[in-house]
Amino acid sequence: MAEKPQGVFLIQVLLTITAGEFFGPVVRDFSPSHALNPDWVGHARVHTVWALGFMFLSGLANLWLLWARKPFDLGNLRLSLLWQGCNLGGFWLSYLLLPVYGGVMTMPDTHVQIMGYDENVVAFTLLSIVWAAAALRLRNVAAPSN
Repeated sequence: MAEKPQGVFLIQVLLTITAGEFFGPVVRDFSPSHALNPDWVGHARVHTVWALGFMFLSGLANLWLLWARKPFDLGNLRLSLLWQGCNLGGFWLSYLLLPVYGGVMTMPDTHVQIMGYDENVVAFTLLSIVWAAAALRLRNVAAPSN
């Protein structure tokens, strides 16, 4: 499909917003609180930087799928949506399993609370809503009602 169906631009914009989920942790966590934390075991820091590198490159790949891949194909938007859904799902899985692995969502002096919720939970809730809106819009564009 070489020509963009009506409504695709909005989907691209929504998925560009949600692609921010790949870059935020890179900016925030390549810091003394995470990747550069001298109290963490060195091997744990390797895994942190590995994950951050994967997120950053995934973000670039998503932006390429959304805006630069030629010829245009709705399949690129579907792939970006799925890829981003995996990343969002990974966050929510880590959040739900906190009690299982002894994780803590809020780090004092690092994270802030917004209306009583950790900033990550608020941000990923908003990103999940925008992602769901993109998914619904893509579904409508892919199978328009006649």
